Amino acid sequence: MQDLSSYPLDLTGPDVPMVRFMNVRKTYGDFVVLDNLNLDIAPSELVTVIGPSGSGKTTVLRMLMTLETINGGVIYVDGKPLTHMPKNGVLVPADSKYLRKARSSIGMCFQHFNLFPHMTALENCMEGPVQVLGLSRREARERGEELLSMVGMIDKKDQHPARLSGGQQQRVAIARALAMRPKVMLFDEVTSALDPEVIGEVTNVIKDLVPKHKLTMLMVTHQMGFARDISDRICFFYGGKIEEQNTPEDLFTNPQSKRTQQFLSAVKAAD
Repeated sequence: MQDLSSYPLDLTGPDVPMVRFMNVRKTYGDFVVLDNLNLDIAPSELVTVIGPSGSGKTTVLRMLMTLETINGGVIYVDGKPLTHMPKNGVLVPADSKYLRKARSSIGMCFQHFNLFPHMTALENCMEGPVQVLGLSRREARERGEELLSMVGMIDKKDQHPARLSGGQQQRVAIARALAMRPKVMLFDEVTSALDPEVIGEVTNVIKDLVPKHKLTMLMVTHQMGFARDISDRICFFYGGKIEEQNTPEDLFTNPQSKRTQQFLSAVKAAD
């Protein structure tokens, strides 16, 4: 068991990040997926993770959703430990009750939407607030309609997912995640299942989330144009570590690492 005595019970100070990975390690047996990851994401910052398959990108999101346990280090969200909880003045691995409460501030949109097929767009947005947050159906309906309007889907509120296009389903999925009032939104390949002509509409919705909801966002994508267009910062992962990170303009036009250069060249050639 790791020694957690040196990790703070919470983060304090004027510049507390919304998300902090502190010496986070993830392994499967002898295979190291993430090797002492240190990464801060500021409030209202949109950070995109790129890199080759197997570099640990999606694992980062899964750990934030507490779908994966970590083997070392601590993850903090909004100044509080996510993966651990205070007990007798030190951090210990979080129990299931603590995890349920801690991850309530995190929303996630997946590549394949994962909408409930038997529910309409509005019912999809209402289910979580009613069942998890305890909102009345009236309150949940008002919230759902407000968010569907924000993503341009209010006219489809009574349609079931099978009647919606891929871009429309993804926008409903974003509204459904927002209905839980998260502080952090995670996006896992949200445009990869979409036709090129509808990627722009999803991009515009995501861009509007920061000014309207003051969200902090972490995104994984293989689509470099999307990453360049939407991100405040891009992290290139290689071998379970951040090989390089910078603004989109600097990383794409002047990558410093040879591995980053090779990756971007390969992606460009594949396009």
